[in-house]
Amino acid sequence: MLRDITLGQFFPGNSIVHKLDPRMKIILTVLYIAVVFTANSVLGFALITAVSLAMIMISKISIVAVLKSMKPLLFIMIFTAVINVFFTAGEEVLFSFWKITVYKEGVLFAAKMVWRLFLLISGTFVILTYTTSPVALTDAIERLTSPLAKIGVPTHEFAMMMSIALRFIPTLIEETDKIMCAQKARGANFETGSIAKRAKALVPILIPLFISSFRRADELASAMECRLYHGGKGRTRLKVLRLSARDFIALFVFLALLAGNILLNLYKVGYVI
Repeated sequence: MLRDITLGQFFPGNSIVHKLDPRMKIILTVLYIAVVFTANSVLGFALITAVSLAMIMISKISIVAVLKSMKPLLFIMIFTAVINVFFTAGEEVLFSFWKITVYKEGVLFAAKMVWRLFLLISGTFVILTYTTSPVALTDAIERLTSPLAKIGVPTHEFAMMMSIALRFIPTLIEETDKIMCAQKARGANFETGSIAKRAKALVPILIPLFISSFRRADELASAMECRLYHGGKGRTRLKVLRLSARDFIALFVFLALLAGNILLNLYKVGYVI
């Protein structure tokens, strides 16, 4: 069911990961992405996997929720694996039939790409969206982009739009699931037939979903106007963001992990995929 998708959700908690400064979390997310993309050896992927599992355990996020976050990307991961298995040439042939030859290098490269996608999604979700509230995320984006405000860039409005969009992803998913269940109760079929029939069957879902989205947007705009919201001008904060020792420790760990991956690639330590 669509309601099982955890994309964009925030899980309140009191863990060390939750307590990290949201500005530092954004920086750590960028470093984590760099670490994942620089990993090319089994040892490098093992280190990243260990760090990712440690973050999940420390943040006390359910592993089931992390696995649910893979649901929207399951097709992409399978498609990526199939393409790399059958279209990557190599030296060691595993098996061959008709005009298709599967090489050991292709299988290893497919496994690397799938595992890279898994680490990328699960790690970034745990560091950022799962453990950071939309309000804190908005403040962090605004503070990090504040130098751009001096040249006329509406940083506050940009941060607000991003956080609102992220916040309403679970709501829209839940709304889509309700509409699909209602249409199925009326006899709609979304799982059989040709591609054209399936696309045509989506029309009764898209129209109510668009109407519901515009209605929610109008209600949100009215609520913000009633609360005299006028952007970031003259706006104060209940909680002032301050960096602490744990933020710098986390930064050091991620920088060390990035440097370690670069050294592993430079000296080709471990089994390079």
